[in-house]
Amino acid sequence: MLAKKKLYNVAVAGATGAVGRKMLEILAERDFPVADLKVLASAKSAGQTLTFKGNPVTVEELSENSFAGVDIALFSAGASVSRQFAPFAVKSGCIVIDNSSAFRMEPGIPLVVPEVNPEAIGSDPGIIANPNCSTIQMVVVLKPIHDKFKIKRVVVSTYQSVSGSGQKAIEELRTQTKNLLDGKPSKPDVYPHQIAFNCLPHIDVFLDNGYTKEEMKMVDETRKILGDASIQVSPTTVRVPVFYSHSESVNVETEEPISAVDVKKILSGQPGIRVVDNPETNEYPLAIDGTGRDEVFVGRIRDDISCKNAINFWVVSDNLRKGAALNAVQIAEWLIQKA
Repeated sequence: MLAKKKLYNVAVAGATGAVGRKMLEILAERDFPVADLKVLASAKSAGQTLTFKGNPVTVEELSENSFAGVDIALFSAGASVSRQFAPFAVKSGCIVIDNSSAFRMEPGIPLVVPEVNPEAIGSDPGIIANPNCSTIQMVVVLKPIHDKFKIKRVVVSTYQSVSGSGQKAIEELRTQTKNLLDGKPSKPDVYPHQIAFNCLPHIDVFLDNGYTKEEMKMVDETRKILGDASIQVSPTTVRVPVFYSHSESVNVETEEPISAVDVKKILSGQPGIRVVDNPETNEYPLAIDGTGRDEVFVGRIRDDISCKNAINFWVVSDNLRKGAALNAVQIAEWLIQKA
């Protein structure tokens, strides 16, 4: 486990990417006790200057020797990079919090959302996996429901923003939108089809079972995080022309009798959740309102009129914050609190 200190040496691997930059921003916002900060990226990014708490920090090339003296490393450089370099970080005595898919389903590696299952971290974690963005916001809401009513089945459709694909996707949506409004052609690059003014029921690669890899992440990760392999999950993941924040329509069937009234009461008192559910005044979670916020927003909570012991709700969260960078920093905060 992490040694108790007043200040900690921190590294951010993949610091020049959208999530890496957000990690630096959130570390500063939350006044994480940083002694020395290393910002790491690929060779082509080395030498660039980023900012932390108003001070310039020079990007260093990520290497096997980058982690000497580092206490906590936040990784957001992709699965292949994590597989290559995270073991060297651990060997250097560093605890890795990895935002990629590299280790999420590895036995013995905790997959953690601090509001849901911090106890999974254990006393000597080495590597801690950050779940997929679409899974994180859903399980934050599912956990108190599962504890009270025991979830049998979840049917979820996601409406995921382009920032989940990185900075190039953000630019592609911006450019396509402008070109199309100006009557100019715009060819897709990041996505297989036009994303502006369109919805793509296709996130990540298709698998042999007809589901995408993103969809199966939601199945497997939900079960692991909630610690219940019996939960059935049926997902459809969709990319939509929104810059930031993912939205999800979720149907939950439970073993115990459940009602929308009970769920609203339970969720209203949960850390990290904000209930916005006043349809009579057109108040419900919106992607534009969730952007830049730390909470998971939930609304449109209602009984399923087609199925006994089931409810529907709508969940919104900033995918770069709670869906990635914030969750990682919260894990780091948990580590220093327990040190």
